[in-house]
Amino acid sequence: MKGTMMKTSKITTLLLTSVITALLILNGCSLEITPAAPENNSAPASTSGGNLRVVFLDVGQGASQLIISPSGKTMLIDAKNNDKEELMLQFMEQYGITKLDTVIGTHPDADHIGGLDAVINHIPVGSIYMPKAQANTKTFESVLRAVKNAKLKVQTAKAGISWEMDDQVHVDMLAPRKSYDDSNNMSAVVKITYGRTSFLLTGDAESDSERDMLDAGSDLQADVMLVGHHGSKSSTTLAFLKRVRPKYAVIQVGEGNTYGHPKSVILNRLKQQGVKVYRNDLQGTIEAESNGQKVTFRTER
Repeated sequence: MKGTMMKTSKITTLLLTSVITALLILNGCSLEITPAAPENNSAPASTSGGNLRVVFLDVGQGASQLIISPSGKTMLIDAKNNDKEELMLQFMEQYGITKLDTVIGTHPDADHIGGLDAVINHIPVGSIYMPKAQANTKTFESVLRAVKNAKLKVQTAKAGISWEMDDQVHVDMLAPRKSYDDSNNMSAVVKITYGRTSFLLTGDAESDSERDMLDAGSDLQADVMLVGHHGSKSSTTLAFLKRVRPKYAVIQVGEGNTYGHPKSVILNRLKQQGVKVYRNDLQGTIEAESNGQKVTFRTER
Protein backbone atom coordinates (compact mmCIF):
# COMPACT_ATOMS: atom_id res chain seq x y z
CA MET A 1 0.00 0.00 0.00
CA LYS A 2 2.83 2.39 0.96
CA GLY A 3 4.67 1.64 -2.32
CA THR A 4 1.50 2.33 -4.32
CA MET A 5 1.02 5.73 -2.61
CA MET A 6 4.62 6.75 -3.35
CA LYS A 7 4.22 5.72 -7.01
CA THR A 8 0.97 7.70 -7.27
CA SER A 9 2.67 10.74 -5.73
CA LYS A 10 5.51 10.59 -8.29
CA ILE A 11 3.04 10.29 -11.18
CA THR A 12 1.05 13.26 -9.86
CA THR A 13 4.22 15.35 -9.58
CA LEU A 14 5.25 14.50 -13.14
CA LEU A 15 1.79 15.38 -14.49
CA LEU A 16 1.78 18.74 -12.69
CA THR A 17 5.25 19.54 -14.01
CA SER A 18 4.17 18.67 -17.57
CA VAL A 19 1.07 20.85 -17.33
CA ILE A 20 3.02 23.84 -15.97
CA THR A 21 5.66 23.44 -18.69
CA ALA A 22 3.03 23.30 -21.42
CA LEU A 23 1.29 26.43 -20.11
CA LEU A 24 4.56 28.35 -19.97
CA ILE A 25 5.47 27.33 -23.52
CA LEU A 26 2.04 28.45 -24.77
CA ASN A 27 2.60 31.82 -23.16
CA GLY A 28 6.08 32.18 -24.67
CA CYS A 29 7.86 31.64 -21.37
CA SER A 30 10.57 29.19 -20.39
CA LEU A 31 10.70 27.13 -17.23
CA GLU A 32 13.67 27.85 -14.98
CA ILE A 33 14.38 25.39 -12.19
CA THR A 34 16.03 27.16 -9.25
CA PRO A 35 17.81 24.83 -6.83
CA ALA A 36 17.19 25.27 -3.13
CA ALA A 37 19.64 27.65 -1.50
CA PRO A 38 22.29 25.76 0.48
CA GLU A 39 22.50 26.30 4.21
CA ASN A 40 24.90 29.10 5.07
CA ASN A 41 27.54 27.39 7.20
CA SER A 42 30.27 29.93 6.48
CA ALA A 43 31.91 31.47 9.53
CA PRO A 44 31.53 35.19 10.30
CA ALA A 45 34.31 37.42 9.01
CA SER A 46 35.67 37.81 12.54
CA THR A 47 36.38 34.10 13.02
CA SER A 48 39.64 32.61 11.84
CA GLY A 49 38.85 29.15 10.55
CA GLY A 50 40.47 27.28 13.44
CA ASN A 51 43.64 29.38 13.40
CA LEU A 52 44.93 32.25 15.50
CA ARG A 53 45.40 35.45 13.52
CA VAL A 54 47.61 38.30 14.67
CA VAL A 55 47.31 41.26 12.33
CA PHE A 56 49.88 44.06 12.45
CA LEU A 57 47.82 46.85 10.93
CA ASP A 58 49.56 49.33 8.67
CA VAL A 59 48.83 52.58 10.50
CA GLY A 60 51.93 54.52 9.50
CA GLN A 61 54.27 55.69 12.25
CA GLY A 62 52.46 54.08 15.15
CA ALA A 63 51.22 50.71 16.28
CA SER A 64 48.09 48.57 16.31
CA GLN A 65 47.59 44.82 16.49
CA LEU A 66 44.32 42.99 15.98
CA ILE A 67 44.10 39.46 17.38
CA ILE A 68 41.38 37.02 16.33
CA SER A 69 41.21 33.67 18.12
CA PRO A 70 40.16 30.37 16.52
CA SER A 71 36.69 30.72 18.04
CA GLY A 72 36.32 34.34 16.91
CA LYS A 73 37.20 36.13 20.15
CA THR A 74 38.85 39.47 19.45
CA MET A 75 41.45 41.72 21.03
CA LEU A 76 42.80 45.08 19.88
CA ILE A 77 46.13 46.35 21.17
CA ASP A 78 46.65 50.05 20.46
CA ALA A 79 45.05 52.06 17.67
CA LYS A 80 47.56 54.52 16.23
CA ASN A 81 47.12 58.29 16.25
CA ASN A 82 44.17 60.68 16.09
CA ASP A 83 44.60 61.22 12.37
CA LYS A 84 44.02 57.49 11.76
CA GLU A 85 40.64 57.19 13.50
CA GLU A 86 38.72 56.62 10.26
CA LEU A 87 41.36 54.15 9.10
CA MET A 88 40.96 52.18 12.33
CA LEU A 89 37.20 51.97 11.82
CA GLN A 90 37.78 50.85 8.23
CA PHE A 91 40.07 48.09 9.49
CA MET A 92 37.41 46.96 11.96
CA GLU A 93 34.87 46.77 9.14
CA GLN A 94 37.33 45.03 6.82
CA TYR A 95 37.97 42.27 9.37
CA GLY A 96 34.30 41.95 10.30
CA ILE A 97 34.80 43.17 13.87
CA THR A 98 31.44 43.98 15.46
CA LYS A 99 32.63 43.51 19.04
CA LEU A 100 35.99 43.64 20.79
CA ASP A 101 36.27 41.30 23.76
CA THR A 102 39.42 43.02 25.01
CA VAL A 103 41.14 46.32 24.28
CA ILE A 104 44.64 47.19 25.52
CA GLY A 105 46.20 50.64 25.37
CA THR A 106 49.84 49.82 25.97
CA HIS A 107 50.78 53.32 27.19
CA PRO A 108 49.49 56.90 26.81
CA ASP A 109 51.54 57.98 23.77
CA ALA A 110 49.33 59.37 21.02
CA ASP A 111 50.81 57.14 18.32
CA HIS A 112 49.47 54.13 20.23
CA ILE A 113 46.15 55.21 21.74
CA GLY A 114 45.10 58.07 19.44
CA GLY A 115 42.44 56.06 17.62
CA LEU A 116 41.11 54.14 20.63
CA ASP A 117 38.38 56.68 21.39
CA ALA A 118 36.85 56.29 17.92
CA VAL A 119 36.96 52.50 18.19
CA ILE A 120 35.36 52.49 21.66
CA ASN A 121 32.72 54.98 20.53
CA HIS A 122 31.67 52.80 17.59
CA ILE A 123 32.24 49.19 18.66
CA PRO A 124 31.09 47.41 21.86
CA VAL A 125 34.04 46.54 24.11
CA GLY A 126 34.08 43.85 26.79
CA SER A 127 37.05 45.01 28.85
CA ILE A 128 39.88 47.50 28.60
CA TYR A 129 43.38 47.47 30.11
CA MET A 130 45.78 50.38 30.43
CA PRO A 131 48.84 50.84 32.67
CA LYS A 132 48.88 53.31 35.56
CA ALA A 133 50.49 55.99 33.45
CA GLN A 134 49.03 59.45 33.00
CA ALA A 135 49.38 61.94 30.19
CA ASN A 136 48.23 65.55 30.22
CA THR A 137 47.06 65.46 26.62
CA LYS A 138 43.76 65.86 24.80
CA THR A 139 44.33 62.45 23.23
CA PHE A 140 44.54 60.71 26.61
CA GLU A 141 41.54 62.64 27.92
CA SER A 142 39.53 61.72 24.84
CA VAL A 143 40.20 58.02 25.40
CA LEU A 144 39.15 58.26 29.05
CA ARG A 145 35.98 60.10 28.02
CA ALA A 146 35.13 57.36 25.52
CA VAL A 147 35.72 54.72 28.21
CA LYS A 148 33.41 56.56 30.59
CA ASN A 149 30.69 57.02 27.98
CA ALA A 150 30.85 53.29 27.20
CA LYS A 151 30.39 52.58 30.93
CA LEU A 152 33.66 50.68 31.05
CA LYS A 153 36.15 50.53 33.89
CA VAL A 154 39.83 50.62 33.04
CA GLN A 155 41.67 47.63 34.47
CA THR A 156 45.33 48.09 35.29
CA ALA A 157 47.72 46.58 32.79
CA LYS A 158 50.65 45.08 34.70
CA ALA A 159 52.80 41.98 34.98
CA GLY A 160 51.11 38.92 36.44
CA ILE A 161 47.72 39.26 34.75
CA SER A 162 46.66 36.33 32.59
CA TRP A 163 43.50 35.01 31.02
CA GLU A 164 42.17 32.57 28.45
CA MET A 165 41.16 34.34 25.27
CA ASP A 166 39.33 31.15 24.44
CA ASP A 167 39.85 27.51 25.40
CA GLN A 168 42.93 27.30 23.15
CA VAL A 169 44.57 30.72 23.40
CA HIS A 170 46.32 31.90 26.57
CA VAL A 171 47.29 35.52 27.25
CA ASP A 172 49.98 36.65 29.73
CA MET A 173 50.86 40.23 30.61
CA LEU A 174 54.59 40.35 31.37
CA ALA A 175 55.07 44.09 31.92
CA PRO A 176 55.17 46.68 33.31
CA ARG A 177 56.67 45.12 36.40
CA LYS A 178 56.91 48.39 38.31
CA SER A 179 56.49 52.13 37.86
CA TYR A 180 58.86 54.03 35.58
CA ASP A 181 59.34 57.72 34.91
CA ASP A 182 59.46 57.07 31.17
CA SER A 183 56.00 56.22 29.79
CA ASN A 184 57.57 53.93 27.17
CA ASN A 185 58.78 51.61 29.91
CA MET A 186 55.24 51.56 31.30
CA SER A 187 54.14 49.74 28.15
CA ALA A 188 51.99 46.67 28.58
CA VAL A 189 53.91 43.70 27.17
CA VAL A 190 51.64 40.86 26.12
CA LYS A 191 52.46 37.25 25.28
CA ILE A 192 49.90 35.18 23.39
CA THR A 193 50.28 31.41 23.25
CA TYR A 194 48.41 29.04 20.95
CA GLY A 195 49.54 25.43 20.94
CA ARG A 196 53.27 25.33 20.36
CA THR A 197 53.39 28.86 18.94
CA SER A 198 53.59 32.22 20.68
CA PHE A 199 53.69 35.94 20.01
CA LEU A 200 55.37 38.63 22.11
CA LEU A 201 53.89 42.11 21.67
CA THR A 202 56.09 44.70 23.35
CA GLY A 203 54.57 48.15 22.79
CA ASP A 204 57.31 50.74 23.31
CA ALA A 205 59.02 48.92 26.20
CA GLU A 206 62.64 50.02 26.44
CA SER A 207 65.79 48.56 27.98
CA ASP A 208 64.78 49.20 31.63
CA SER A 209 61.56 47.23 31.27
CA GLU A 210 63.33 44.56 29.24
CA ARG A 211 65.95 44.15 31.98
CA ASP A 212 63.28 43.80 34.66
CA MET A 213 61.51 41.10 32.66
CA LEU A 214 64.81 39.28 32.25
CA ASP A 215 65.66 39.58 35.96
CA ALA A 216 62.20 38.27 36.90
CA GLY A 217 62.73 35.16 34.80
CA SER A 218 59.69 35.88 32.63
CA ASP A 219 58.91 33.30 29.96
CA LEU A 220 59.77 35.49 27.00
CA GLN A 221 60.42 32.90 24.30
CA ALA A 222 58.22 33.53 21.27
CA ASP A 223 58.08 32.61 17.60
CA VAL A 224 57.01 36.12 16.61
CA MET A 225 58.18 39.30 18.31
CA LEU A 226 56.93 42.83 17.81
CA VAL A 227 60.14 44.86 17.88
CA GLY A 228 59.99 47.37 20.72
CA HIS A 229 59.49 51.09 20.11
CA HIS A 230 59.30 50.81 16.30
CA GLY A 231 62.89 49.66 16.01
CA SER A 232 64.43 52.36 18.20
CA LYS A 233 67.88 51.62 19.60
CA SER A 234 66.42 52.18 23.09
CA SER A 235 64.76 48.73 22.85
CA THR A 236 65.47 45.17 21.70
CA THR A 237 68.69 44.77 23.65
CA LEU A 238 70.81 41.79 22.68
CA ALA A 239 70.17 40.06 26.02
CA PHE A 240 66.42 40.47 25.57
CA LEU A 241 66.51 39.27 21.97
CA LYS A 242 68.52 36.19 22.91
CA ARG A 243 65.97 35.30 25.59
CA VAL A 244 63.02 35.70 23.23
CA ARG A 245 64.74 33.77 20.41
CA PRO A 246 62.15 34.74 17.78
CA LYS A 247 62.03 33.23 14.31
CA TYR A 248 60.21 36.28 13.02
CA ALA A 249 60.09 39.95 13.97
CA VAL A 250 57.61 42.63 12.97
CA ILE A 251 58.45 46.33 12.98
CA GLN A 252 55.49 48.71 13.00
CA VAL A 253 56.90 51.81 11.40
CA GLY A 254 55.83 54.47 8.92
CA GLU A 255 57.51 55.03 5.60
CA GLY A 256 59.98 57.92 5.63
CA ASN A 257 59.38 58.70 9.30
CA THR A 258 61.39 61.54 10.83
CA TYR A 259 62.72 59.37 13.68
CA GLY A 260 64.87 57.24 11.40
CA HIS A 261 63.10 54.09 12.58
CA PRO A 262 64.03 51.31 12.41
CA LYS A 263 67.62 51.96 13.42
CA SER A 264 70.34 50.11 11.51
CA VAL A 265 71.84 48.78 14.76
CA ILE A 266 68.55 46.99 15.50
CA LEU A 267 68.20 45.64 11.96
CA ASN A 268 71.78 44.33 12.11
CA ARG A 269 71.14 42.77 15.52
CA LEU A 270 68.08 40.95 14.21
CA LYS A 271 69.98 39.79 11.15
CA GLN A 272 72.87 38.46 13.23
CA GLN A 273 70.42 36.42 15.29
CA GLY A 274 68.90 34.93 12.13
CA VAL A 275 65.50 36.59 12.57
CA LYS A 276 63.33 37.16 9.51
CA VAL A 277 61.97 40.71 9.59
CA TYR A 278 58.63 42.06 8.37
CA ARG A 279 57.96 45.82 8.21
CA ASN A 280 54.76 47.79 7.73
CA ASP A 281 56.57 50.52 5.78
CA LEU A 282 57.76 47.99 3.22
CA GLN A 283 54.99 45.40 3.18
CA GLY A 284 51.83 47.15 4.38
CA THR A 285 49.55 45.27 6.75
CA ILE A 286 51.16 42.04 7.95
CA GLU A 287 49.10 39.07 9.06
CA ALA A 288 50.63 36.18 11.00
CA GLU A 289 48.49 33.06 11.25
CA SER A 290 49.12 30.08 13.52
CA ASN A 291 47.56 26.62 13.44
CA GLY A 292 49.13 25.85 16.80
CA GLN A 293 52.12 24.15 15.21
CA LYS A 294 53.62 26.73 12.89
CA VAL A 295 53.20 30.37 11.88
CA THR A 296 52.69 31.57 8.33
CA PHE A 297 52.67 35.15 7.06
CA ARG A 298 50.68 37.12 4.53
CA THR A 299 51.56 40.69 3.57
CA GLU A 300 49.65 43.43 1.79
CA ARG A 301 52.48 43.96 -0.68
